[in-house]
Amino acid sequence: MQNMEKRPLANHHLSVDCVVIGFDGKQLKVLLINRIGEYNGEVYHDMKLPGSLIYMDENLDEAAKRVLFELTGLKSVNLVQFKAFGSKDRTSNPKDVLWLERTMQLKVDRIVTIAYLSLVKIDRMLDKNLDEHGASWVVLKDVKKLAFDHNRIIRDALTYIRHYVEFNPSLLFELLPRKFTAAQLRVLFELVYGKTFDVRNFHKKIVMMEYVVPLDEKQQGVAHRAARYYKFDKKIYNKIRR
Repeated sequence: MQNMEKRPLANHHLSVDCVVIGFDGKQLKVLLINRIGEYNGEVYHDMKLPGSLIYMDENLDEAAKRVLFELTGLKSVNLVQFKAFGSKDRTSNPKDVLWLERTMQLKVDRIVTIAYLSLVKIDRMLDKNLDEHGASWVVLKDVKKLAFDHNRIIRDALTYIRHYVEFNPSLLFELLPRKFTAAQLRVLFELVYGKTFDVRNFHKKIVMMEYVVPLDEKQQGVAHRAARYYKFDKKIYNKIRR
């Protein structure tokens, strides 16, 4: 969170947090921002999700887009509201409370946050402003203890994604290159579902996906056996899903 502009807050107990999960072709990563604070006379450094309180003159969706842009430099990112977090224990850690009160210059008791989610393909354009905002991508499995309940928010975001792609798998193909191999698709499925898929069984799964179309093109310049490329056919997908 940053020091608030001189705009009235809608409520000292209401915030938004953004979970942006990206795929770089090898790993699923989450976008986090650095947090610096002081507690018991010692300076500490840790990380948190991009989040802040909302203003009186903006709705929740507007607040989420503003906060993500202010804290990371990202814009034109599709954010979906997926859950509210209102446990009384969200502000039970005195270190978090002290940091928040100093940053926001207000008294903090209890805060309900509305969590937003976005799935993106990590590329240079997405990365260009992160450093100057103190934001960075962290591999999901390497995420350490975060501020507030942000570890739980990320876990719940992954659960939401798994449930969502069961009924709308097209979302995953937006994270892949225009043409991809079966191995690339399998790695993405394994990362999202958190489990290993047998190679042969996964190939059978691909065959059952009519919208995953094999191309007459294979990898070039690779040391191993060249793999066939596939593409996601949105027209076939939409026709099947009607």
